[in-house]
Formats: sequence, C-alpha cells, structure tokens
Amino acid sequence: MNKKVFSLFTMLFVCLTLAFVSCGDDDPITPTPEEPTTPEEPTTPEEPSQTAAVGWPAAYNGVMLQAFYWDSFDETQWTVLESQADEMAGTFDLVWLPQSGNCGGKSMGYDDLYWFNNYNSSFGTEAQLRSLISTYKEKGIKTIADVVINHRRNLSNWVDFPKETYQGITYEMTSTDIVKNDDDGATLKWANSNGFQLSSNNDTGEGWGGMRDLDHKSENVQNIVKAYLKFLLDDLGYAGFRYDMVKGYSPSYTGMYNAYSQPEFSVGECWDGTNTIRNWIDGTKVNGKIQSAAFDFQFKYVVRNATKGNNWTNLDFQNDGNWPLVSKNYNQGSYRRYAVTFVENHDTQLRNDGSSNGPLERDTLAANAYLMAMPGTPCVFLPHWLDYAAQIKTMVAARKLAGINSESSYNVFRSNAKYYAIITSTNNEERMLTALGDVKKIDEVVDAKQWCKVTQGYHYAYYLPTTMDMAYADLPSGTYKGTQQVMLSAITATEGAQVVYTTDGSEPTATSNPVPSGYTLTFTPGTVTLKVGLLVDGQVKKVITRNYTINMREEDIPVEIPSFCTVSEGETCAFFESPAGWTETVMCWAWIDNGSNFTGGSWPGEACTLIGSAANGNKVWKWTYSGNLTTRPAKIIFSNNGSPKTDNLDFKNGGYYNKTGLKGIVGE
Repeated sequence: MNKKVFSLFTMLFVCLTLAFVSCGDDDPITPTPEEPTTPEEPTTPEEPSQTAAVGWPAAYNGVMLQAFYWDSFDETQWTVLESQADEMAGTFDLVWLPQSGNCGGKSMGYDDLYWFNNYNSSFGTEAQLRSLISTYKEKGIKTIADVVINHRRNLSNWVDFPKETYQGITYEMTSTDIVKNDDDGATLKWANSNGFQLSSNNDTGEGWGGMRDLDHKSENVQNIVKAYLKFLLDDLGYAGFRYDMVKGYSPSYTGMYNAYSQPEFSVGECWDGTNTIRNWIDGTKVNGKIQSAAFDFQFKYVVRNATKGNNWTNLDFQNDGNWPLVSKNYNQGSYRRYAVTFVENHDTQLRNDGSSNGPLERDTLAANAYLMAMPGTPCVFLPHWLDYAAQIKTMVAARKLAGINSESSYNVFRSNAKYYAIITSTNNEERMLTALGDVKKIDEVVDAKQWCKVTQGYHYAYYLPTTMDMAYADLPSGTYKGTQQVMLSAITATEGAQVVYTTDGSEPTATSNPVPSGYTLTFTPGTVTLKVGLLVDGQVKKVITRNYTINMREEDIPVEIPSFCTVSEGETCAFFESPAGWTETVMCWAWIDNGSNFTGGSWPGEACTLIGSAANGNKVWKWTYSGNLTTRPAKIIFSNNGSPKTDNLDFKNGGYYNKTGLKGIVGE
C-alpha cells in the first residue's frame, strides 16, 4: 500500500484496522451476553410516510454479492464490475459495493470524507460509478451502498469537515457535531487547546478513536445524513444501504434515517452475539415496524467452526451460547426475514498482511452450498465468486428453482462428524435436501423415489423433490472460463426414466443420446446450445435449453514475450506484465526459504524498471538483482507498490510473468 496516502493522523493504521475494530469487541466470536435494552430515542424523530420502509422484503428470494474484499482495488474497479454484469445477471439480485465517495487518497472507504461532491474514488470515476449502477439496473441487479456515518474523516485538523453544496444547499459539519467523549476525551482536550467547542452530548453507542465520532443527536448531523442517503438513492441510483459499525450509535437513528429515505433494503453491521443483533434490529423500529436487517455473524462462525474442526455436527451447536438468527433452534423465527447470512467477508478474511478474524480456512464450496440451502438472504464473498463462479451459479440456480427464501425453514436429516444433511422447506413443503461432507453416506439413505440428486461437488450435493417432474442441467446458461462439466438429471418419480440431449440446438428425440439421471457432460472452450429432455415411456417431454459461451481461463491464454525483453550473460532478473489497473510502480519481492532476501528486506521490496508495453497495452517491468550473488531466489512476488500483489511465484531466471504466474522464459 502507498504509505503517502495515509500520512495524516496515521491513516495507514486506520485503514488497515478499521473494519476489525468496528465490531467493538476484542473477540466477536464470544461476545458477552447482553440483556435487552431500550434504545435511546433520537431528538425530534421524523414521522414516516405511509409507505414506510420495512427493513427487508418479506420472504425475499434474492441473493447478494459482496463485490469487494480488503485491498480489492483491481477486481473492484467500477469498469471491471460493470464488464461482469451479464455474468452476474440471473445469479445475483443485489450487489454490495464499497463506500464510493472520495476519501482523500487510496482507501477502501472506511475513512469517509466526501458525501456529495466528490465521487472519484479508488475504484473509478463518478461517471463510471453511475454507469455501473445503471447497467446493473438494466440487468435486474440492484446495488447496495456502503454507508459509513458512525464517524467521518477531517480535511486537515481534528474538526474541519468538507463544505459541500448539493442542489443549492450547502452542507457542512462543525466541531459541535462531534460527540463530547470522542476518542476517550483526546478530541475534547485538543479542541479546548485550539479554541474549538464540541457537542455537549456523549456518544450514543460504542466509541472509536480512529476518526471523529458524529453526534447523531445533532440536528445538523441528522439533516446532512438524511440528505446524503437521499442522494445515494435518488441521484446515484442505489437501492439500499449496508450500514457500517452500527454499534457506534443508537439503532433508533438507523430507524429514523431509513423511515425518512425509504431504501428498499437495509442491513446493519452489528458484529456481536445473537441477542445483541436481535436487540439492534428491534431498536430500529419506527411506529412498531423494523427498519433494517442485520448480518448474521453467528451463522458465519458456526460454519467456520464446523469446517475448521472437520466436524459437521458443529452445524447443530450453539456458537459460544449464540444460535444464528436463522437457526431452527433459535426460537425467534421471525428474525429470519432480517438475517443476511454469509460465510466470509472483508473483515474476517485472511488478509495479505496476515491479519484475520476467524477466517474460513477450508471447505469453501461446502460452506457456500450450506449458505444457499438455508433461510435468510445469502451474501456471497467476492473471492469465492471469482474462484468458483460456475459452482456458485449452480448453487443459486438450485436454490431459486427450489423456491427457498429468507423465511424458509429446515430440519436436520442426518448429523454425523463426517456427514450432515438438512431438508429445507417453504410454506411447509419440502423443497431441497442438502448433503455436506461424505455425500456417499447420504446417498445410501436418501429415498430415490422422493429425491433426485441434481448437482454435486467437493463435500456437497443438492437433491430436489421428484414431484417437480422435469429434466434438469445443473449449470445455468451463461459465459464461463475453462472446461465446464454439466450434470443432467431426470427429476421424476417414474422408474426407468432417462434424459436425452443434443448439443447442436436441435430438439432432442427418444434416440438423442439417452443417458441415466446423473450423467455428466464436459464442454471445452467454445459456444454450445444444450437441449435436455425427460424421456419417459419412449416419449420426450419438459425440454429445457442452456446456452453456454466458454472462454479460455486467463492463465491458459498464451502470452507473446516482447522482443525488448533481454537477459545479459550472468544476469539474474525477471520480467512482469502488469494488469491495466495497476497504476503504481511495480515492486519486486524475492527470497529463499531460509529467509534471505534479494530485494532490500523491507516490504514491498525494490522498484522494477518500466521497459515498454506489451502488444495488449499492458506495461512491462524488469527487476535485476544488483548484489553479489551466491544463489538465486526461490520465490518472487510482484505488487502494485505493495497492494494488490501476485501469489508467491516460483522464481525462474529470465522468467516472464503476469498476474496469473509464469508465462515463459526470455530467450527460450
């Protein structure tokens, strides 16, 4: 990361740790149980309109994508996300974007600065953001804004906020909009020494010392926040909000702001135990109506515990005294509607610097399969989508075909350390059976007359009820990278039923490749129209169509090494073709296993030399070792001045690399 960006008030430390600290607990996995509390009422609350927001739609059947992770500056460029609209359409109904305002430098957005006038951020320009939101709307995808209103960054000192004018009205927070006890009194001490006055009100929630905590009792703060939220919805075109660090202020203010701005969706980051999350949801009520959903953090940790311990029965257990909001054992079933479930996010993931907070360490596919089979609204993590797009598409397609929604229910079918299965129901009708772990053990006890396996992968499988009476291909239509496998199923209770298929777009007949249910096809790069029908008693019925465009994976695309790349006799060097989104100087980090370093010993290492551009326009850089050489490096990393970076790559002298790895050797 470019340290110059955050030199003011140690912003480097702030942006690397903010999301972790925002939970308000040293150990969010084992929060201290809390008794229900009555939230503090805001001053002069707004009366909601007759179409008051209700927090989250009832029986919602959509799926959300968190379209960023920590330091995802490449993958989360607005232009990159917009280019994936067709691929996401039909799978994701909501996409949660990072905080999109300018933060005064390279940032993930949690040191928010500008709210109205500057939307040229680390992810692109305002025009690109508007284009992204508009394109997603056209594809049936709604966007969720990351809203950071617990705290705000200043321009040059402890109390100066930007003055912004929007629709002829000037908005500016002042020193009196900062809570009196901000930063444990350090801000007040500074203000008194420099002739400023803070609010007379203390914080209505948990404090945080990284930036100035806002006084939500202030009428000025309330008016600016309301205008800001309306700007996000009515001007930029967002459909809803993800509120950051909601434990930092009373939930009644989230209720006030949503009742005023009327988002379609609202979810709060209340990182804590289930009772605290439930109390926060209740605390958002206006006129008796809940105004926001919340992330189901205990769902994440229960899944993490089960996969980490390689013991699937842990999905049945409380997580240190806390049932997930969507758990069948949690007797507050009505909260399922307001539970946004997830198995990983930017706060809990294992980051490049080695920090983490309960990351998912194994069984990523099985964890996502469980996520898609459960009540609540699933939120997929961007790295999981990037690594397993085809598999996640099949999971979402099965969930939607089964009719699972946020208020569905489930029962445990089998529970064992090595395998686990649940049956998910909607409106008291069994709609999907999900197997995890040793799936073969579940196959042995599933009634084939009742259930048909429709998709499977490492440690997971889905079964749909045979009453659906249809042919099925588990991979939805779309564009994919790399060789794809498609499982064909005859979802019917009729004995001896088969599936027939064609791959040239023609209608299948009784003689068109008849195969048993569970047969798998393999498709290599190219385009294909797959038609699949149900063959029963010599008759073909219920024909479905899948259209696939399959491209080569980026790592499989041949690369032409530019002629200007040369290696002198005895030279130890490497070349790197940087992605278009890498705008900083490329740095090199090279080492051997005993710890010896060839690039200065201080991350991110030594600057490479720009030597030209490849045929595709990407910049080409060269690193040369200049010291006395006794042995060559074993490993090498290239980075965009620290972040993002490549994986740990095997060093080859004269190697020509891009972000996917070694592409060739110069001179060979």
